[in-house]
Amino acid sequence: MLLSKVIRLLDEYKTKNFEDVEIEGLSYNSLLTKPRDLFICIKGEVSDGHKYAKAAVEKGALALFCEEELDIDVPQIIVSDTKRTMAQIAAAFYNEPSKEINLIGVTGTNGKTTVTHLIQRIIEENNEKCALIGTLGYKLSSSDDYKEAKHTTPQPPELQRDLRLMADKGIKNVVMEVSSHSLEQKRVGCCDFDGAVFTNLTQDHLDYHITMKNYFKAKAILFENLKDGAFAVINADDEYASDFIAVVPNSVKLLTYGVKKDADVRAEDIDFSVDGAKLTVVFADKKEKMNLHLNGMFSVYNALAAFAAAIAMGIDYRIIIKALENTKSVAGRFEIVSKKPLVIVDYAHTPDGLENVLKAARELTPKTSKLICLFGCGGDRDTTKRPKMGKIADELSDKVVVTSDNPRSEDPQLIISDIMTGIRTVDTQRIFVEPDRGLAIKFLKSISNPEDVIVIAGKGHEDYQILKNETIHFDDREEARKVFAQV
Repeated sequence: MLLSKVIRLLDEYKTKNFEDVEIEGLSYNSLLTKPRDLFICIKGEVSDGHKYAKAAVEKGALALFCEEELDIDVPQIIVSDTKRTMAQIAAAFYNEPSKEINLIGVTGTNGKTTVTHLIQRIIEENNEKCALIGTLGYKLSSSDDYKEAKHTTPQPPELQRDLRLMADKGIKNVVMEVSSHSLEQKRVGCCDFDGAVFTNLTQDHLDYHITMKNYFKAKAILFENLKDGAFAVINADDEYASDFIAVVPNSVKLLTYGVKKDADVRAEDIDFSVDGAKLTVVFADKKEKMNLHLNGMFSVYNALAAFAAAIAMGIDYRIIIKALENTKSVAGRFEIVSKKPLVIVDYAHTPDGLENVLKAARELTPKTSKLICLFGCGGDRDTTKRPKMGKIADELSDKVVVTSDNPRSEDPQLIISDIMTGIRTVDTQRIFVEPDRGLAIKFLKSISNPEDVIVIAGKGHEDYQILKNETIHFDDREEARKVFAQV
């Protein structure tokens, strides 16, 4: 594509050495730059892409997208913030693929992954193709394998490339997890959303957003910018529900869901068992029974969110119920890896997420048995949630094993010390510490009985652990299956 067409969506820019060269790709990592690329100079937290522009040109980059004029003899497009305008460049380069797709964004602290998977299943049950983009990667259908992704919401060049791939394959529906970081950083700034779903807003990412008000404002961007005729689905039971409803444009169709409030889609007569959740879904003038294989109150909310989104898209309720009832589980989300004891692996890595999964697990714990929780907290992330999660684990579990998660550059023992400040009394008969996560999972065998319920929280689907100097293979599910009987 000619450079003049790549920059057509930019509002303000200036040029240096301009020549209308033919660009064949986009890159922002000089190590991955290919011949005839447009190299995007990004100023990150650790490094500055402007310093690598010369290396990118030496590898074949024909032009630069930068924030300052560089002493390099190639065409340069200069803007005030390349990171925030990269989405415009990427959308233009890939010919704005989101305009050819029914694009649905799902945002919230917890539940995004499950809700996107449920919506994908419903659309496919309606005999339409639907691709998915999110924490686990992207896939073109529910039966495909995931293609690896580095972020919950990819950077604009990868996101727009993937959307173009999907559009060119004739896939007319895409459901995507939309993180607060991606909204704040305008990674989805040129995405044309046809619908948006809000799951919940609880403490997370405050190392980045600093305050809950800022966190809300980032999430709200998705709803504020919905186009005329799009739909918005809001969790009526969340304390931020009214704030999100207030930012939805009048031209957008609004649906609410919940259990406590009088929402447009709500659940009644909820009953949990090891096999899942039974409930009655109430919407419009109908009441229909639904038997989910998914478990826990959070799963009921996730199912209601997907149900409401599908209703907003005009899908028949019988198709919706069939799809939800046929969904077994999502990787690392309340995933059962052993039945005696009942061992559940879950991605819960926030105070609210941990509380929800432990309350769901308690529903499945016999009165004469114990609920055991193993968890840790990630390094280089919001430190204020560590004692809160310690307190939640202490109050909702009979036994607690505190271990490491992804310590990154931090000392695992110091992270554990932060967690321990939230625990009332360190009773050595019920509170245990083992920094080595592998050994901690093995230790569960010695403190559990066959009728107990064990929750291994924090990593879920992740098959790696990020240490100070390396990333190693580590999968909670694999480790638990080594220790306990496999399902």
